[in-house]
Amino acid sequence: MTLAELLDPLLQPVFTIAGAPTSRAELLGFATGILTVWLVARQNIWNWPIGVVNVILLGLVFLAVGLYADAALQVVYVALGLYGWWQWRYGGEGRTAPAVRPTGRAEWAALAGCGAATAAALTFALATWTDSTVPFWDALTTALSLMATYGQTRKLVESWWLWIAADLIYIPLYAYKGLYLTSALYVVFLALCVSGLLAWRRALPARPAAVAA
Repeated sequence: MTLAELLDPLLQPVFTIAGAPTSRAELLGFATGILTVWLVARQNIWNWPIGVVNVILLGLVFLAVGLYADAALQVVYVALGLYGWWQWRYGGEGRTAPAVRPTGRAEWAALAGCGAATAAALTFALATWTDSTVPFWDALTTALSLMATYGQTRKLVESWWLWIAADLIYIPLYAYKGLYLTSALYVVFLALCVSGLLAWRRALPARPAAVAA
């Protein structure tokens, strides 16, 4: 049996939404995606292995509809998922679980620089070498998602703001591509990201009170 034959049942439509076919991979991606973000918001380490399954499923869906940057992004997500799994278990002091913390200025500068370079390079590549109809938006959401995922591997609280920005673009982008279930999934993601942001902010270590002169 070839790989295409093995994957075919996942990519076959099982029902339609607003006239657009919805595959088993998209349906399973919907379920595992919600579970993953819910677990991240609660700092549950099992978000990482479940997230790896989720990105593999969504990678197949994105490849099928021509969202090539998003499809390639899922491969990077697998690597980041494995790194995040290790980081959340051993990345703190004394190889313990790390605590939630704010993003430092140097980290923001590095993230912004890498994100801008990634978005520019992907926009050029998609516009030049693929038939993508949305090269800039595909590239921008890819860059934002990578920045947000890396931030979450380090438990940077502001990573949720990056996810919120990405989700606000993903929702209309996937609807435009006819992925209505995935678009709806990102509406749920948006709500979960707001919940996660509030939860992680509450988990920040208390700042010491200012001492009067």
